[in-house]
Amino acid sequence: MRNKLLVTVTGTAAMAIASTAAAGTDPYFNPLTQSAAVGSPNHINEVNSPWIAPAGVTQTHLTDMAEIEGAMEQSVIRVPGLGRGASMWDMVAFDDSGDFAFIPHETFMGAGVTRYDLRNDKAETLFAGDLAGQDGDWSSDWGAFDPCTFTPNGTLFLGEEWSGEGRIMEVLNPFAPVADIQIRELESIANVSHEGIRFSHDGRTIYYVDEWNSGSIYKFVSKNVGDYTVGQTFVLVVKKFDGVASDNWNDESNEGKARTGRARWVKITDRKGNYLTEVDPFRNGPTNDPRENDDTRGGRPAADEVNGTPYGRPEDMEIGKLANGNEVLYFAATSEKTVYAVEMTGRNRAYVRAAASEADTPKNLGFASTTGVLNSPDNLAQDALGNIYIIEDAPNGSDVGGDIWFMRDTDSDGVAESLDHFLTLQVNGSEATGMIFNPKNPTQFVVAVQHPQSTDLEAVPGGQGDALWQFDITNVVPPACTPDNHSPMCQNNGQPFVNKLLWATGNHENQK
Repeated sequence: MRNKLLVTVTGTAAMAIASTAAAGTDPYFNPLTQSAAVGSPNHINEVNSPWIAPAGVTQTHLTDMAEIEGAMEQSVIRVPGLGRGASMWDMVAFDDSGDFAFIPHETFMGAGVTRYDLRNDKAETLFAGDLAGQDGDWSSDWGAFDPCTFTPNGTLFLGEEWSGEGRIMEVLNPFAPVADIQIRELESIANVSHEGIRFSHDGRTIYYVDEWNSGSIYKFVSKNVGDYTVGQTFVLVVKKFDGVASDNWNDESNEGKARTGRARWVKITDRKGNYLTEVDPFRNGPTNDPRENDDTRGGRPAADEVNGTPYGRPEDMEIGKLANGNEVLYFAATSEKTVYAVEMTGRNRAYVRAAASEADTPKNLGFASTTGVLNSPDNLAQDALGNIYIIEDAPNGSDVGGDIWFMRDTDSDGVAESLDHFLTLQVNGSEATGMIFNPKNPTQFVVAVQHPQSTDLEAVPGGQGDALWQFDITNVVPPACTPDNHSPMCQNNGQPFVNKLLWATGNHENQK
């Protein structure tokens, strides 16, 4: 069957798997002071400028549902009967050229991926499910593709989150004509509610999460570099955690229990991928509670067997480096309003810290304060200098839009000194997602507007729908210099930061 195609990929891609920078910076912009109010569907703000941004940050419309569906030569996924959930553009991935953005669709069934050609403004659906999942048949259907990321081999990973069966699908030839696209199920990765998935700097380790309120953190270490089909799987266990691994992070049994500090990676398979737990971690299944069901996708109960430390809906992740040279994994715990940093301190050893949180991290430190709140941190992004950006899952349906925050960590120790208010979204019923910097144009990044009210054409005839926007920070207005602010970011129209970005990626020859 197509989703079981076995093809070995041995090539390598000349792309940056994760930032190698270990030099967090001061904010290069004047932080915002409040979250945006949302407008009615198809309001002029949604169509022309959906974000409120610091002065000098430009936003440019790339494409949207209405534009693609109005062009005969283009295609995109719209699942019938799902209203504003019909397309669900999610975690965008760039190829190493920066010319193509790949957009996964987080739909209940019929999920797939769209390849968007930035140079030619053209979108094509590479593959999509057959919709049989609505009747329980997932053999040729997929649900809730959330993570989308390129591999060191130049293939594309897509993962099922809340729908489907917790599988990772791999597009083996993502630049091929649509008729020639080949995909396979990567059966070496544990079945969980996938969102964050990233590679180590050496390309050998795959880190990923289980998005659940008792969610664990996993890693897969390949037996041979470049081969993701055979390897060993581990789960993160904080040494002082003495709660109940299968319970939710905030259940009474886990109240006050340590989930930071020294940790270790505990194996749940051997080096050949044979599982060591009673439950098969590679079992396909629904995303439900293993305490009440015996058909749960297998990675969740397998992690519980080895006391995998539970977190509150771990979602997206980024891989960076700290000032001491150690690799660090950042992940957002949505239910906890917290971002964690997992420092790799040795073979199968780690140290877990709270990197930023609503409860403990100051906002706009040294600048005018903001009334914005870190609600539901969901996605993470990283610029070429290693700065982390936190993207909220918006308080959907309210009158306040979601925000994007700059995590200020100038000493690069994995703990933020401040959360600086960067962007805020004005679109009714939507959330920002898929923020990612262009690997070839480091002053540019894209963000998707997901599931706005305007995607539901019955409720909003002619609605713009899910959309992709490009931002550029080249001409950002820097913070004003004051007696208390002598940062180089406040001089020369912000150029020190832009110059650093260009030098970090070898693009300094393009400086004006």
